[in-house]
Amino acid sequence: MAFGIGRLRWPPEIFWAASPRELMAASEAFALPTAGGAPSRAQLEALMRAHPDRSERMSAAEGGDDGE
Repeated sequence: MAFGIGRLRWPPEIFWAASPRELMAASEAFALPTAGGAPSRAQLEALMRAHPDRSERMSAAEGGDDGE
């Protein structure tokens, strides 16, 4: 009732005359968009290659990763 009268600003006579299906359809206009989900392993690896945490220049300045 708070959604129909408060959020939609329907007068009480319109709210009480509406079917549950009409209320659901009206509420979908206020639904937040859903995210596409988590990326796949391949997508994540491609992103990690494209945007590494450290640049090659930083690794060379630190002496690289030669196990010393």
